[in-house]
Amino acid sequence: MRIEAIRGDLTAQDVDVVVNAANSSLLGGGGVDGALHAAAGPALLTECRRVRRDEWPDGLPVGEAVATGAGRLPARWVVHTVGPNARAGERDPALLASCFTRSLDVAAGLGASSVAFPAVSAGVYGWPMAQVADVAVAAVRGWQPPEPGQRPALVRFVLFSPDALAEFTRALGA
Repeated sequence: MRIEAIRGDLTAQDVDVVVNAANSSLLGGGGVDGALHAAAGPALLTECRRVRRDEWPDGLPVGEAVATGAGRLPARWVVHTVGPNARAGERDPALLASCFTRSLDVAAGLGASSVAFPAVSAGVYGWPMAQVADVAVAAVRGWQPPEPGQRPALVRFVLFSPDALAEFTRALGA
């Protein structure tokens, strides 16, 4: 599995799966969540409402992940994960790591060969970018697929700023 970090726009990634840093409602929000919903169009919100109705009526828990279609995005699927909110006292690195590993579990179950992640919890949720980079890279490197042969060929961290890219590049040892 190749792991890379780039500066770019998550909504424009031509990959099988883009991961959404969602809130537990799955009904859109700001930052990455808002950008993905805006770019995907109304089909994404419709699918998220179905997930809430049929699978997660009380909202998606922190560290969990679920897939929907991707609407108008170039990706085939969106895997939504809820990162821990450091500003609300959720500072357990294991919960943050779970966002990445559970997202990979879901992506592998879809048969995805390429996955693009944002820096989950580094924005409005207040986690330091360096810590997110360290946890994310370690989680992806240590992840084991649920079934042999389900490992994506590519995991890409797509970062919005030069500083975020620098932290992920450092964590990758590149």
